[in-house]
Amino acid sequence: MNHIATSAAATTLLKTMIDPGTPASVKVRAAEAIFNHAAKAIEIEDVEARVTELERAAEAARNGR
Repeated sequence: MNHIATSAAATTLLKTMIDPGTPASVKVRAAEAIFNHAAKAIEIEDVEARVTELERAAEAARNGR
């Protein structure tokens, strides 16, 4: 999904959560979706940091450090 579509989806979820006319069950589901996506993003960032460190260590090992 491209950045524009992702931003639009996030905006829709946030607007749904704060709209006074939205039923509570829908607000809860929107909040749950936001938390789930945030958790996945954090996991991805963690994996990226670990891979970067492994790549750095592998490069250092190749260079005899």
